[in-house]
Amino acid sequence: MFEKIKRFYDMKLYTKEMVYMFVYKGIITEAQYADIVKQEV
Repeated sequence: MFEKIKRFYDMKLYTKEMVYMFVYKGIITEAQYADIVKQEV
């Protein structure tokens, strides 16, 4: 799931807020979030 979320974020289909919802729901970790958006939580 991480790769799919990262790809969609890179294509600008997801915002940072949308990606963080995956952290909130337990689908990805905060470390993975930071890797995707290039920003610490």
